[in-house]
Amino acid sequence: MNVDGKAYRTIWLREDGRTVEIIDQTRLPHEFVTVVLRTLDDAVHAIRSMQVRGAPLIGVTAAYGVCLALGVDESDESFNAAYDALLASRPTAINLRWALGTMRGALSGAAGDDRVAVAYETAARIADDDVASCKAIGEHGAELFAGLARDKKEQKGAEPLNILTHCNAGWLATVDYGTALAPVYTAFDAGLALHVWVDETRPRNQGASLTAWELGQHGVPHTVIADNAGGHLMQHGRVDVCITGSDRTTSAGDVCNKIGTYLKALAAQDNGVPFYVALPHSTIDWCLSDGIADIPIEEREAREVTHISGLGEDGSVITVQVTPEGSPAANVAFDVTPARLVTGLITERGVADASAEGLVALYPERAE
Repeated sequence: MNVDGKAYRTIWLREDGRTVEIIDQTRLPHEFVTVVLRTLDDAVHAIRSMQVRGAPLIGVTAAYGVCLALGVDESDESFNAAYDALLASRPTAINLRWALGTMRGALSGAAGDDRVAVAYETAARIADDDVASCKAIGEHGAELFAGLARDKKEQKGAEPLNILTHCNAGWLATVDYGTALAPVYTAFDAGLALHVWVDETRPRNQGASLTAWELGQHGVPHTVIADNAGGHLMQHGRVDVCITGSDRTTSAGDVCNKIGTYLKALAAQDNGVPFYVALPHSTIDWCLSDGIADIPIEEREAREVTHISGLGEDGSVITVQVTPEGSPAANVAFDVTPARLVTGLITERGVADASAEGLVALYPERAE
């Protein structure tokens, strides 16, 4: 994707082929800053502090974190310590464990001077696989959007297609293209008239700060709304389709995503609005079937609820407290949307029913 006319991925290697560079997402939308990761601790900090976020990008960052650790010490002990530290950095997104498992499998037969090279080659493949998956998700989703737009025009003679999204599942959440926003970009570039309702997505405001910034950079028409406005818009026929990303999807089609996603799915079902979730294969947890019971839900620090950052009147970025002094706050970061509320799952292989049967139809190698 482009930032002020320059093409970027969210993570890349510097000219030395070993040092990792990322976009610091905690500084967006008001400052575009890149950060260099030179050590395992740098990678762990980037994930924990949400300099990088979004399930696919977390996984790729973890893969490069392993590379940075092995660049100092190639031993199994070094790998195991890196594996444990990175796995503990964020609990909910399954891509983290998937990427680390992929690194472990690739390195199990590598030794000596080859080990670091194998690590970097594997991390690069994971990154490129994410880009290819997200590009394909964009193509499948854009085809779906085109069909919805045709139906809308036939029934109402109206355009554009109004799309509502929650949190950020654009290119900033992946290596490139995005998951939920990939179909938006693909459809928009193909000439489809569309408009995106952007949930602000408190806490952390990833919609208002990241999704809106991305869409603005790409020239996509959009409007930021308060999180609680989505249901009202659906009631009044101003939303044609909802689409979100996922941090973990069970083998039965339950979807774990940023807190508030479940409420959007409930409102969508009540108003007959299709609710789609876009995700690559690395986000499917084939070991779990009951998302509500089994997916670990991250709880983050209260400060993300009690404080908010933005531009001050003098143009500088400031942080203010929005709650009374002494009031406690809970910060549950994710919720689970049951498969029964999901119209379909958009993957790199196509659109599946949100069910065990639907997923196995796209991934027959996972059939028991």
